[in-house]
Amino acid sequence: MTPHKTLLALALLLSPALALAHPGHGSSGLMAGLAHPLFGLDHLLAMLAVGLWAAQQSGAARWALPATFVGTLLLGGLLGFAGLQIPLMETGIAASVLAFGLLVAVAIRLPMAIALGLTAVFALTHGIAHGLELPVQTSPWGYALGFVAATAALHAAGYAVVRLLPQAATPLVRVAGGATALAGAWLLAS
Repeated sequence: MTPHKTLLALALLLSPALALAHPGHGSSGLMAGLAHPLFGLDHLLAMLAVGLWAAQQSGAARWALPATFVGTLLLGGLLGFAGLQIPLMETGIAASVLAFGLLVAVAIRLPMAIALGLTAVFALTHGIAHGLELPVQTSPWGYALGFVAATAALHAAGYAVVRLLPQAATPLVRVAGGATALAGAWLLAS
């Protein structure tokens, strides 16, 4: 099978799932939760960047950064379900895209406490936003499971990109971080 035919087959296979994965489709909280991080540019970029940044780390930080993000995201989601609102939430989300993009671009290894604290603050902001945007007539638990699973998958995808690329491609990861930071700056300016 040629690469062209493989891509076409994959696109056809995934298209029904994509058509059903947008928020507001029926009462499936799981599908809405899965779609939310994937179709919001700010969430998508930040969550991929967390995975990229984690893969640039060493030791426990490689798993602790994504785990902290996912755990704090869920906590934020539960707070959002309860109606908690925080000032400048959208600004915080855009700032997370900028910050995580910069961290990837410079491949910095911060002290663990600072890295985890920064990750947790931004994850809480994303989580509250997810929780506040719970679609009407959907299961909050299914929705939470969906956005947590999608977030973990995005972290894993970012991580895999860095770990599976040849060493010569490391500058491309930094360029992706720079592009993410520029997108974050654009989001902040918007």
